[in-house]
Amino acid sequence: MRFRLDEQQLDLKRAVRELLGRRFGRDALREGVDAPRIDRGLWRELGDAGFFSLRLPEAEGGVGLGLPEAVLVFEEAGRALLFGPLAATHLAAGVVPGAATGETVVTTVGGGGLVEWLDAADVVTGEATGAVAVRSVDPLTPLHRVPAGSRTPEPDGLLVLLTAAEQLGTAVRTCEAAVQHARTREQFGRPIGAFQAVKHLCAELLVRVEVARAAVYAAAVTADPVDIAAARLLADEAAVRGARDCLQVHGGMGFTWEADVHLCLKRAWVRAERGGLMTDSEEVLAGELLVEFR
Repeated sequence: MRFRLDEQQLDLKRAVRELLGRRFGRDALREGVDAPRIDRGLWRELGDAGFFSLRLPEAEGGVGLGLPEAVLVFEEAGRALLFGPLAATHLAAGVVPGAATGETVVTTVGGGGLVEWLDAADVVTGEATGAVAVRSVDPLTPLHRVPAGSRTPEPDGLLVLLTAAEQLGTAVRTCEAAVQHARTREQFGRPIGAFQAVKHLCAELLVRVEVARAAVYAAAVTADPVDIAAARLLADEAAVRGARDCLQVHGGMGFTWEADVHLCLKRAWVRAERGGLMTDSEEVLAGELLVEFR
């Protein structure tokens, strides 16, 4: 099956990429690493652009588009490594006042009882009483954990899918970074991309991105829980393994704090916990296979 974006969807992707490129470039990303905080001005600008109200009907002040378009904009957010509880706020549009316009930042209790950006959020969905701060591997995603034994909600399928779209975007970023470095970095008088081992790493990066893209886009069309589970697993793999392979392509300099590759890997690790454990998605797929083979 071929997924061809129409002109409106391509324009939407371009507009979001241009907005984030203008308002959230590398300088803003690195400033966030030094002092993570929600940029309320950018949040409202995203609201004005329809980022959060994308799926709301026009009669309710929204853009009136669908889940496939939401996946496209979240892919761009993931590529930019834009931080903050974007998916939770998007899903709260039309339910929580101010979420659709970016005036209200909404977070949610996610997988494993983890809550992202609890201190910065205006509204929390789920029971977060007694949540304590925990050290996050990602400097751009502050985390709290609710007490053991607290009731945590079942993972929301749409939250899982939008997270998979973000993972896809980050996988695209690491693929682009690896290829660019392989073209420009020279060793023994030749670009390192001329060496077979590096070629294989870049090729594997691209394959994982395209497989994950097909799965995420398909799940956006069907909204089927099994398709979402498959998309989540493939996107997590593309983001995590892609960042690791990108580190290998960059060599020693990829492991330095000044490089951005480690930020992609750390964000991918944290997102992989957002929609529940990966085994939850594996169980969904295993259950479907069991039904088919009975």
